[in-house]
Amino acid sequence: MNIPYWKKIFLILGASCLLVPISVAGEPAFDCSKAEGEVETLICQDEELAALDKQMQQVFDKAITQLPAEDVKLQKAMQRGWIKGRNDCWKASDVRDCTEFSYKSRIVELQIISGQLEVPDSISLDCGDSSKPFTAVFYNQTDPASLVLTQGNDQVIALAEPMASGIKYMGQNVEYNEHQGEITINWFDNTFECQAGK
Repeated sequence: MNIPYWKKIFLILGASCLLVPISVAGEPAFDCSKAEGEVETLICQDEELAALDKQMQQVFDKAITQLPAEDVKLQKAMQRGWIKGRNDCWKASDVRDCTEFSYKSRIVELQIISGQLEVPDSISLDCGDSSKPFTAVFYNQTDPASLVLTQGNDQVIALAEPMASGIKYMGQNVEYNEHQGEITINWFDNTFECQAGK
């Protein structure tokens, strides 16, 4: 039986396509065949979380090459601690939200501490009776936008949250709200009413 030339080409192309391994879209940086626990399993099943895992690995690898030698060991230890904390998101009321926030906050932290981002000017905050002044640095180039809030020797990275009006940033034990020029900072167990310094 004679097969027309164009059909032969079609059959060859079709057969060759079957030989190409199909990769799962959005695979994380770690091996999903070795995934353990609810959070790692979720990451392997969720394309957005898997993409965040890949981004995390890229940002971490770049940070390690840019940090001073004495900081590399510390950040490797912190990364192991971060992975444990991320995996503890199985205890959260919303496991996915917790996992996503964990990734985004660590990515921003690594980008900032390793100089992967241009540092905007800091803003001094007048918080009245506060014994230690606050300074704020807003990074609008991160995803989501982020804020580094500093008081004395304490520094916290907070991530922007969607708001109908005003600005809100949330970090560990810290909340920053700004509406019509009025700023409220919940800083661990204290609340401060602030205004941007002149």
